[in-house]
Amino acid sequence: IVWTLLTLWAEKKGQNRLSQFGDAGEKNTALIVYDPDPFYNLDQQICESFGRVLADSGFAVTIATVSAAKELPDSSTNLYVFCANTYNWYPDRAISRFVKNHSHLAGKNVVAITLGAGSTGHSQQAFEEIIKEKKAHLVGSRTYWLWRPNDKTRIRESNVKVAVEMVRKWAKEMTVEVKKG
Repeated sequence: IVWTLLTLWAEKKGQNRLSQFGDAGEKNTALIVYDPDPFYNLDQQICESFGRVLADSGFAVTIATVSAAKELPDSSTNLYVFCANTYNWYPDRAISRFVKNHSHLAGKNVVAITLGAGSTGHSQQAFEEIIKEKKAHLVGSRTYWLWRPNDKTRIRESNVKVAVEMVRKWAKEMTVEVKKG
């Protein structure tokens, strides 16, 4: 009963939060969407790090929680980044529903980020399937962990700090991929 109640509480759609980085006039645009975890803010840190790298690479970036993203007007976004928390081995319901209900993903470049305590393999696979069902072009997908080491050579460092650094490096690679494709 406690596990069910905690799951229902954790799966509840998070608060409305929106931030923007980069020059709004850029031709390359990115929308990063996540549903905030009620326990930790790894998702927010990961999304903001990814967004800052995109902005430094010439993208106009909007980072929004699912609640805020639902209120945004449809636009011609070049890149979508969806970040899902893992609950009970599946991506969280709010972001999954957002992707399933988004009508403009066919043919668009999408990056998937799956977060969890340390068991994210099944969740990542399920999240990728949701994105592929929308006929989107999945240009990259990675997992980052809160408790399990993200880099086994850096186990003495903060796992969150390591994840944020890793996502910055990966975001640079994704900007090159998206801009050339």
